[in-house]
Formats: sequence, structure tokens, C-alpha cells
Amino acid sequence: MLPIPTDPLAQRVLLNGLRGVGPVTVRRLRDAFGGDLSVALGAPAEQLAQVEGISRPVAAAIAAREFAWAAEMARVRDLGFRLLSEEDAGWPTPLTKLWDPPLVLYAEGTHFPGDRAVGIIGSRHCTTYGASLARRFACDLAKQGWWIISGLARGIDTAAHEGALDAAGRTAAVVGHGLDLTFPPEAVRLRARMKADGCVLSEFPLGRPADRQTFPQRNRIVAGLVRVLVVVETDVDGGSMITARFAGDLGKTLCAVPGRADSPASRGCHALIRDGATLVASVDDILTELGESRGTPALALIADPPEFARWLPHFAGGAAHDAESLSVLADCTVAEAAVNLTMMEIRGVLTRRPDGRHERA
Repeated sequence: MLPIPTDPLAQRVLLNGLRGVGPVTVRRLRDAFGGDLSVALGAPAEQLAQVEGISRPVAAAIAAREFAWAAEMARVRDLGFRLLSEEDAGWPTPLTKLWDPPLVLYAEGTHFPGDRAVGIIGSRHCTTYGASLARRFACDLAKQGWWIISGLARGIDTAAHEGALDAAGRTAAVVGHGLDLTFPPEAVRLRARMKADGCVLSEFPLGRPADRQTFPQRNRIVAGLVRVLVVVETDVDGGSMITARFAGDLGKTLCAVPGRADSPASRGCHALIRDGATLVASVDDILTELGESRGTPALALIADPPEFARWLPHFAGGAAHDAESLSVLADCTVAEAAVNLTMMEIRGVLTRRPDGRHERA
């Protein structure tokens, strides 16, 4: 059993590191012990178990206080991170409106989001079209002075962060693991870029790996930080749907980008639009929801060139092909398929993926 810290921030770090203890439990402790967490931390397990909503295992964990809070805070300093609480001047003010705001935030970076923040989220398994759209939205919004909030995941999240940085704007990532970890591993370089003009945030103790519980917890913080949440691509069972539900519960403006009717990558967005989310097809649509205007009209839809009618049906639903696979489907030679792939890429109908295959632009 470790000593009870007297510093309010250290008390939060201690409670945040105990298994089964979260913001709701701490709120119950405050209510039961007159707002004094030091009294709650000194109470025996039997007394703690009498508090409504606190189970005996959780009461035993609080009474045992088996989390090295002093070592945790020292390591945070050694890593160059910061610890923020609601009493800190750097605390993101939108989080105060959450019913269960984080006990603490582990923060890397020197700037933190305020009220002018837009969330851009979506699938890890996005299309090239979705990633380019997310990057363009983030870039243009960042130029208008908006923070871009996302989750540092592959796909749409990465594109959104990169778009904000392309515009020399500010972007924040909320991660679902300890701040001393980086997931996915290839995000190390992106994270390094974000430190100078943005931040990376986590509510989890150092060393905590990501799991099925941490990501939904992370998603509520993303929803809490933003004024408008834009979902670019997601399937109906994607994690972005959880963030969207949090945003709706918080009364935030929820926007979704429509995609191809037969694309699994857009099924979640279509479901959100059906259920009342605002359809957005341009940055100006998003700015309208924010009460601002840039004065640039949305691009009109362009019909497919008729000379490619033989080939384009094979790219429906987000399908991607190289010359060999396309030649089988179109019953032609590999050379003929290769020529037409090149022509469709030049015309902007297809785009080349990193693996060399083509998909609809």
C-alpha cells in the first residue's frame, strides 16, 4: 500500500491508474466523501463498498492503492510529457461539458485545442478517394483556423492529421493507449511532426496497451473536443460509428460524406445520413455547419467518359485491379487492359494505389 498523495493532481493520477476506477467512480467518491478525495483514498474497503455503484473488488483496489503514482509522474516528466487536469490552464475547455471527463490527460506537445475544433474520422481501411478527401478537408479547414481532431489511426485519421500539417495548421490526436506507446508503429514520424504545432493526448496510464475497451473511451474524448464531427468513410460496424453516437448524445453537429452506393466503405456514412446526419460534400458545406463561409461552391458531379463504359463496371464497390486481373474480367489481353488503365488514370477516372493496382478516383 502506497502513501496517499496530498496533491490533487497526484490523487487523480493514482485513481486513474487503479483497475476498475474511472471518472464515474471518482464522481461517486466525491459525492460520498464531501468532495475530498484524500478522505476517500484513506477509507477502508468496507466503507468504500457501501458507496452506491462501487463494487467490492473496486473498493478493495482503491483501499490497496497499488499504483506507483510518484514513479508515474516522474516518468511523465522524463519523457517530456505533461499531465493536465480540469484545474490546469491548458485543459481543453470543451471537455468540461462531458458527463465523464477524463481524470487526467497525458499530453505531448505545446498547444492544446480550444473551441475551434473539427473532428475528421473514418475507416482504417479507407479508399484512396476517402483519404484524399479527408486530407483536403483538413487542409482547407486548418487554413481557416480550425483545429483538426482525430485518432492517429491508419487511413482517414492519418490523412486528416497530415492535411492539417500540410496547411501549417494545428491538429490533435487522441489515442487509445498509453502515451509512451505509438500505434500503428508507422505513425512515429507523423506524431513527431504534430508535437511542434499540435498535441497527442491520452487518458491512459503509461504502458497501457490498446484494447476493445480503450478505443470507445478514446472516442468519447474525440467527440467531446469538437464542435462538428465529420465522418468520411466507415462501415456500419466501424469504430467511427461509436464516436458518432457520442457526438449525437453530446448535441454536437454530426456530418457524413456520401460515397458510392455499392461501396462497403461508405455504408456507415449512408446510415448516419439516413438517421439525420448532415450530408457534406465540400469544405464549404462543413463551414456552413460551423456558421462560416469561404464562398467557394461545391464541385459539380462529372459523368463518366462513355469510352470507358466497358471497363468501369469492374471497379464498382471499391474494387481495385491491375492489368492482369482486369484482363480476366473484361476478356481481353493484358496489354489492352494495361493501356486502358493508363488512359483512365490520365483522365482522372482511376487512381493508382501504392500497391500498383487502380481504383475509382
